[in-house]
Amino acid sequence: MQANTRRSFFGKITAMAALVTGVPKLFAQQVPPASAPGAEKPRRSGGGNHTHDGIYYFSGTGSNDGYSKEDHVLVTDPFEKHVTRTMDALKRSLEGAGCTMDSILHLTVFLCLPLADGITMPTGKARFDAHKAQYDALNKIYGTYFSAGKAPSRACMALEWIPGDSLIEIVGSAVVLNPPADK
Repeated sequence: MQANTRRSFFGKITAMAALVTGVPKLFAQQVPPASAPGAEKPRRSGGGNHTHDGIYYFSGTGSNDGYSKEDHVLVTDPFEKHVTRTMDALKRSLEGAGCTMDSILHLTVFLCLPLADGITMPTGKARFDAHKAQYDALNKIYGTYFSAGKAPSRACMALEWIPGDSLIEIVGSAVVLNPPADK
């Protein structure tokens, strides 16, 4: 038997074995992982808060999270109201997972200017100034939610748009201090 024939034969056998053993896994129905204790139900597809190895990961906390539809804020409402409601929603989420504001490890904060009919979007330096005003307003309110010297590391960036009529969204992680009892 020549080398090329043997390689071809063993190549075909290997391919068939891989096909036979891999097909059930390839076509198997994937089961979503069980929710961790204290984790919240996802508010939107593809995202959700969860706890892993004593760290609570939260995603997409905005100014309308945890509020009824009748109590939603709009992009035309004052930015300060968006910040306060977002920080309050974040605090409730953390407490529900057994964390505190002071146990936050890191936050990423996203800001956007209001996009709505009748509101002119600033350009050039005026746009920079509008984002700077939001950043200053954020810092003024943000600092009141943490004990002195306990504010976590943070990144802040301006975006074009945030879903859900919110002008701010926060993503981050915190150490779980008091894990909630299983429900």
